[in-house]
Amino acid sequence: MKRVLIAAVLGFNNFVGIYFGILNTVYSVLLTLALFVIFRHLRRIKYSPHEEFHTSPETPPVTILIPVHNEEKVVLRSIRSALAADYPFFEVILINDGSDDGTLQTVIDVFRLQKIDRVYRTFLKTKPVKGFYYNIETPNLLVIDKEKGGKADALNCGINIARSPYFCSVDADSLLEKDALIRVMTPLLESNVPVIASGGVVRVLNGVRLTDGPTIEEIDLPDKPLLMFQIVEYIRGFLFGRVGWDTLRSLLILSGTFSLFHKATVVEAGGFKVGNVSEDMEMVVRLHRHMLEKGKPYRIRFVSDPICWTEAPENITMLGRQRRRWHLGLIQSIHENRQMIFNPRCGWIGMAVIPYYIFFEILGPIIEVLGYVFVIISYAIGLLSTDFLMLFLTLAIFYGVFLSTAGIFLEELTFRRYPKWSHLFKLLLYGVFENFGYRQINSVWRFQALIQFLTGNRSWEHVQNKGLEGNVSEGVAKVSMS
Repeated sequence: MKRVLIAAVLGFNNFVGIYFGILNTVYSVLLTLALFVIFRHLRRIKYSPHEEFHTSPETPPVTILIPVHNEEKVVLRSIRSALAADYPFFEVILINDGSDDGTLQTVIDVFRLQKIDRVYRTFLKTKPVKGFYYNIETPNLLVIDKEKGGKADALNCGINIARSPYFCSVDADSLLEKDALIRVMTPLLESNVPVIASGGVVRVLNGVRLTDGPTIEEIDLPDKPLLMFQIVEYIRGFLFGRVGWDTLRSLLILSGTFSLFHKATVVEAGGFKVGNVSEDMEMVVRLHRHMLEKGKPYRIRFVSDPICWTEAPENITMLGRQRRRWHLGLIQSIHENRQMIFNPRCGWIGMAVIPYYIFFEILGPIIEVLGYVFVIISYAIGLLSTDFLMLFLTLAIFYGVFLSTAGIFLEELTFRRYPKWSHLFKLLLYGVFENFGYRQINSVWRFQALIQFLTGNRSWEHVQNKGLEGNVSEGVAKVSMS
C-alpha cells in the first residue's frame, strides 16, 4: 500500500511538471505572436486613415451603453468621459439599474434632465422601465431608469433603445481616452470579413491624475503593492495574452469594461444572459457558437492600443471578490455553451481552444495549488530530488517572472504609457515579486470559484468602487453644464 501511495504521489508530481511545461509553451507562443503583431500594428497605424474615419459618412454610428447601480461617486466622470469621445456619430445611454443611492438624482440635477415619454420596444426581454430622462442641450445623452435586474438586464435594456448598428458597453468606473471609439472601430472598417465584436487594452486608473473633462493630466504609478501587482497583471494579460489569441482567431474574452458589439448579431444570439456573473465573457463565447453553427464568416477582434482606464480594487477583500467572480464567470460561460466542446462544427474553437480553457484555465487552479503542496511535501520527506524541485520551481514560478518582465518590456518598447525610467524599474520589480505570493493567492481565489460553481453558489460578489476622489480635480467633482 505504501509503495502504491508513493507511486501515486510521484506520478502526480510528474504530471504537474508536464502541465506547467505545456502551459508555458502556450504562453511562449502567445508572447512570440504578440511581439510580431504589436510591432506590425504600430507600423500600420502610422498610415491608418483614422482622420478619414472621423469625417467619412461610412463610419457607422455607435451607442455607448453605461449600466450603473449605486455609482454616485463615479457616474458623472463616466458620462463626461463618454460625451467627450472624438467620434463623428454617437449617443450615450446611461441605464440606471434600480440604484437606491443618489446616482439617478445626481445625473438629473447636473445635466438638468426632464422626464420624457418614449416608445420602448422589447426586442430583448428586460425588467420594467420606469422612465426616460433627456435634455435637448445635451442631445446625445439619454438616461433610462429601470427596475433592478443586474448588469446583463441593464445592457439588454440599452440595446432595446439604442438607435445605432453598433453599441459599446462601458463600466461606470471606467475612463475612455478620446480616440477610444475610433480605434476600437478601426478593425471593423478595415476588415473584409464582418467583425461582430471588438475590444481593447484596459489599464489601471489608480494613480492617474485627472483634470476637468475628465482627461488624463499625468500618468503615474500608485504606491500600494496590491495595485502594482494588478498593473503588471493587466499589462501581461492584455499585451501578449489577448493579442496572441486574437492572432490565432481564438479570442474568447473581451473585457466588459470596454467592448464593442454588432447590435443585430447580439440580438439574434439572444442578448446578454441574465444570471451569469460575467455576462460579457459568456456573450463572446455564445457569439462564436452562434456564428459557427450558422456557418457564417465573422471575426472577433482585439485592438492593442491602450484605450480605456478602469478603477482597480485597493484592498484584498474586494480583489478576491473580483477574481472569484471572473473565474466563476469563465466556468459558467463554458458550461452554458458546452455543446461546443469537441464539436467539429465549431472548428478550431470547439476542438482546441475551449478544451484548452477547460484544462488550463478552469481546472488549472486545482492543479497549481495541489502541485505546490504535493511537490513541497514530497521534497521535505525525501521523495523528490533537488534537481526535480528546481525544475518545478523554474516551470511554475521563475518562468512566470520571465513572462511578466517580457510583457513589461513589450509595453516599454511599444506604447510606453508609463513614461518615466522610475516607472519601468518599479514595474519590473513588481513583475518579479508578483510570482511569490500574489500569483498563488490568485490561484486560491480561482480554486474557491470552482468550488462555488460545483456547490451551486453562483451569486454575484459586488466590488465596491472607491471613486478615486483624490485623483480627480475639483472640476470633475463639481461638474456643470457649461
